[in-house]
Amino acid sequence: MTEREITEPVELCLPNGRLNPAAVGWARRPLVRPNLRGWGRAKRWEYWGVVTDRFCLGLVVSSLDYAGVCSLWVLDRETGRTWEREAVPPLGRGVAIPRGYGGVASVTSRALRLEVSDSALRATAPGVDVDLTVAQGAEVLGVVVPWSSRRFQYTVKDVSRPVGGSLRLDGTAYDVSGWAVLDHGRGKWPYAVTWNWAAGSGDGRGLTLGGKWTDGTGITENGLFVDGRLHKIGADLVWEYDRGDWLRPWRIRGDGVDATFTPFHEKVSRTNLGVVANETHQRFGHWSGWASADGERVELDGLVGWAEEARNRW
Repeated sequence: MTEREITEPVELCLPNGRLNPAAVGWARRPLVRPNLRGWGRAKRWEYWGVVTDRFCLGLVVSSLDYAGVCSLWVLDRETGRTWEREAVPPLGRGVAIPRGYGGVASVTSRALRLEVSDSALRATAPGVDVDLTVAQGAEVLGVVVPWSSRRFQYTVKDVSRPVGGSLRLDGTAYDVSGWAVLDHGRGKWPYAVTWNWAAGSGDGRGLTLGGKWTDGTGITENGLFVDGRLHKIGADLVWEYDRGDWLRPWRIRGDGVDATFTPFHEKVSRTNLGVVANETHQRFGHWSGWASADGERVELDGLVGWAEEARNRW
């Protein structure tokens, strides 16, 4: 597909709150100003995923209009033990979401304190303390996906960011270093949606691939990063995986991509409140295969990250 590159700052919404057609496209920098107004299926979130040699972490600060949905999750890859804490304040009370990319997002509740930004990830919960510094990155992939003038999403995928600091679990302290990935999202969503998303990080390379939710919109969230430079992949991809055995290898292929993802751990999240429900299967693992950087194949071996399927009624 031919996707338009955005090179100048632009507002996501028109004065009436509908999608600004000039914002539709992709960018190497966070150039879109997400000026969402009011309620009406608005979703705002900051998700940080971290993978180190021993630990995997997920930190979420989000506001979904009717509630804040925030969480901290830690996996010890050596023992298989996990720590998970969640805060779901009604109407998002106690949740602070920055208007745009790069600000501080936070939540404060009795069981969980989270504060995430472009440079630091901090969290405190029973048995868990996180204090990580995120190194400055280079280019990102920002895209605006249009379903209609009333339903649209702006996302920034910032992958392969070096991260390091301290992690304390049940009183035991660890010095950690690895890779961090940010999913920055602002938009107005349909009620029911399914998506795939995958990310990989490693020395001098990074990968973000998406599917289902962008299919047919003319925009993708697919990109390969080489030495900090984004190479946009403008094709809808085929995702092949076994929903009966989530830990079998996945294959993601299409024009410019033939990647295999081999999981080592599955994280399952489910909520069912009737009208509102979610089921997410996120696998952490290793990448192999290749992706194209402007026609040149780049090997993906050695990248680490995740791939997921999420089904939402929200």
